Amino acid sequence: MTARTVAEKLVSSGTLSKTEILVLLQTDTEDEFLRQAAREKAHSVFGNTIYLRGLVEISSFCKNDCYYCGLRCSAEAERYRLSTEDIFAACAAGYEEGIRTFVLQGGEDGYFTDDRVCTILSALKAKFPDAAITLSLGERSRESYARLREAGADRYLLRHETANAAHYGKLHPPNMQLASRMECLRNLKALGYQVGAGFMVGSPYQTPETVAEDLLFLQEFRPHMIGIGPFIPQSKTPFAQMPAGSLSLTLKLLTVLRLMHPRVLLPATTALATLAEDGREQGILSGANVVMPNLSPPKVRGKYAIYDNKAFETIDTVRRKIADIGYEIKNVRGDYK
Repeated sequence: MTARTVAEKLVSSGTLSKTEILVLLQTDTEDEFLRQAAREKAHSVFGNTIYLRGLVEISSFCKNDCYYCGLRCSAEAERYRLSTEDIFAACAAGYEEGIRTFVLQGGEDGYFTDDRVCTILSALKAKFPDAAITLSLGERSRESYARLREAGADRYLLRHETANAAHYGKLHPPNMQLASRMECLRNLKALGYQVGAGFMVGSPYQTPETVAEDLLFLQEFRPHMIGIGPFIPQSKTPFAQMPAGSLSLTLKLLTVLRLMHPRVLLPATTALATLAEDGREQGILSGANVVMPNLSPPKVRGKYAIYDNKAFETIDTVRRKIADIGYEIKNVRGDYK
């Protein structure tokens, strides 16, 4: 089979086998063909609309010791927790800017118990009834997820990181298991969340075969959101000297994911903007339809250092850049279609 044959099959059917995925990953001859097709596919579903998600990083504490993350429990990181007042102020500022989805993200911090998070969710829903709330707080029990859903959480982001168990073991300490991560994703979907999975592109020890396994897992699981971004090393982790992930491969995988999942919510991540000044815009032109400006208080933004040299841009700047490439941000929740 040729790369063109595989690319044409992807455009027409939206599905590929592992062998076909590897054919695409091993050549760049069809990248522009796929990029245009992905852009057209996104436009057929969403038009020229880009959805905003206001990111509020509520805690830099984490019990886990993931080898790639600057917030790992053994790292010499600056730790903080936002107060309820800080969280509300950040969301209120975002709401004034037209944002109708708030993403509360943090490490796996035991301080944020179900009771605390439920109280925050209920109050946010009362104050901003037309806004969606997304949580990204790591692995929790099914019972916990159920309580948070009942309290008002609409969506949950939990990257699977890699669908290959051996690879997962090279990125995480022995007490963390891929099976647990997958169980959490299944529980979230069963409880009625809009669920986000995803992986880092170019993470240490990643191979074309593990990337293919990621795409096959996503093809089978059918999440509502898929978050991928290039691996960027953090100076206080065991992977500090590892090379960053490839911008071009990340963009290519965005095109493949858009063609496999026409209706998925697909962010152009901050990590893309960190690797290249126009990385976010390139992501949109490769099929992405979500951007996530940071609403965290300026006093803590530099402390949520999951990787080095993290990019920050104002909402006005994001709007301008997106308009410059022919897209429009609409002040809506932007739910999965």
